[in-house]
Amino acid sequence: MDLSLVASNILNPPILAFFMGMLAIFLKSDLEIPAPIPKLFSLYLLFAIGFKGGVELSRSGIDQQVALTILAAMLMSMLVPIYTFFILRIKLDSYNAAAIAATYGSISAVTFITATSFLTAQGIDFDGYMVAALALMESPAIIVGLILVSVFGGEEGKREIVWPEVLQEAFLNSSVFLLIGSLIMGIMTGEHGWEVMSPFTQDLFYGVLTFFLLDMGLVAASRIKDLQEAGVFLIGFAILIPIVNAVIALVIAKLIGMPQGDTLLFAVLCASASYIAVPAAMRLTVPEANPSLYISTALAVTFPFNIIVGIPMYLYGINMFWR
Repeated sequence: MDLSLVASNILNPPILAFFMGMLAIFLKSDLEIPAPIPKLFSLYLLFAIGFKGGVELSRSGIDQQVALTILAAMLMSMLVPIYTFFILRIKLDSYNAAAIAATYGSISAVTFITATSFLTAQGIDFDGYMVAALALMESPAIIVGLILVSVFGGEEGKREIVWPEVLQEAFLNSSVFLLIGSLIMGIMTGEHGWEVMSPFTQDLFYGVLTFFLLDMGLVAASRIKDLQEAGVFLIGFAILIPIVNAVIALVIAKLIGMPQGDTLLFAVLCASASYIAVPAAMRLTVPEANPSLYISTALAVTFPFNIIVGIPMYLYGINMFWR
């Protein structure tokens, strides 16, 4: 692998801020960010990336390539929980296997946003419609995970699931709602909206991302102690499965003719794991599952792996096969 890609990724202010946050925990610094601020930053980043995607869609329109990409993204969000569930059942019960499988079938918006920043730094173009893929990959994974609990969870797992509540959590949780809403806003306002909102959605973006990843470093490092409960099997799973999912994504992207930048974002979506929306849904509907397992693997292992090593690794694979 080209180590210069890894170096260029690490020597980015957002990634360095992530390391600084982790270091603060390891050195027992009293650095902390008040709870409402990271939530505000998260909402800002989702709005900004959704709005930009909507403007890009208004420029390009929706064609066959867009439809195929979104279809492929939704298909992966349904398939990943199924095959990862059976891998996890080697060591775990059905409840924990389904919760973790749903987590890895869904996506990390922050990993996606970090990948867009990396592509911008590398001078590689990408299309705004990938934000639509991002928004539509979260909900199917939640639904498939609950179906797996219902089918394989034994007598207790066959309890009646209140589907209206499940569907509301899957399709109307704050991240999906804000992404789709800002995407539609961008489509409706187009170039005029881009000019008006640019100081807010673009000029501030990189700084907010840097500060947000500082907080993510603090949170990820604080979760490392939970990995003792996860064990070697889950830690290996949290590193190897993203690579497998990214390779599958690269094959699909090659078959449907995605350009390089979009391929990287698609691979990152497939390789990432949710640590916000899916855990919230699993806590609500699968209380038998242990939250420390699916949160710590996604947040303390997969997230740092992807933003530090995974993103440049996936781009290296793309550069090999897209020549």
